[in-house]
Amino acid sequence: MKYTVITGASSGIGYEAALAFAERGKNLVIAARRQEKLEELKAEIARRYPEVDVVICTIDLSEREHVYAFYESLRELELETWVNNAGFGNFASVAEQNLEKIEKMLRLNIEALTILSSLFVRDYAHVEGTQLINVSSGGGYTIVGNAITYCATKFYVSAFTEGLAHELASQGAKMKAKVLAPAATETEFAKRAFDVNEFDYHVTVPKFHTAKEMAEFLLALYDSDKVVGIVDGYTYEFQLRDPIYPFAMRTTQK
Repeated sequence: MKYTVITGASSGIGYEAALAFAERGKNLVIAARRQEKLEELKAEIARRYPEVDVVICTIDLSEREHVYAFYESLRELELETWVNNAGFGNFASVAEQNLEKIEKMLRLNIEALTILSSLFVRDYAHVEGTQLINVSSGGGYTIVGNAITYCATKFYVSAFTEGLAHELASQGAKMKAKVLAPAATETEFAKRAFDVNEFDYHVTVPKFHTAKEMAEFLLALYDSDKVVGIVDGYTYEFQLRDPIYPFAMRTTQK
């Protein structure tokens, strides 16, 4: 059996993406910190799609040693798709941001994603039908005021994934690397980014997508031959695009 791995699956886009892949009959590895939420998701998948196998991994990927252990725990499974969705944001000026939170964000948004992507590519780059999808943000292509550090982490995700897509293509690899860049999405993101207990998107945000809509966009990217799936920050239309960042092939000078 082949499996689709989704990190950050306990809520939001990851939760809805798991349901969307399950609807297609894809067996799943769902990973997050909150076991009770993962159990709820597994039960919901079992109710709707009883033929789908679901493996739960309760893990905090902001801890480096957990990242390697998580990947090693999946060695006995045959993987098909890997979705690096785990991550969080922060809204504060650079001078005032909580550095303990920032360090955790850097480890999760950048370090864990890079390690897991690298290990997956190392093992599966030449396996037909494999895909790596990294979840970035509209803030991975536009700098948002008071979210500079968060945007910088997502610029990294976008550049890293687009660059990897070029690299895999140049090597004739069978794996495809893609990046999803949502705009405002009704998830738990805002609560953690602003460090608040409640956040009402309908009152605060003029335009946004639901997590289910973003999961549908993720599947559209999965089905396409494009590298980038991005929500336009003004029209909120979803676009499938070729790589956005310029890419220069290395040249050797004598």
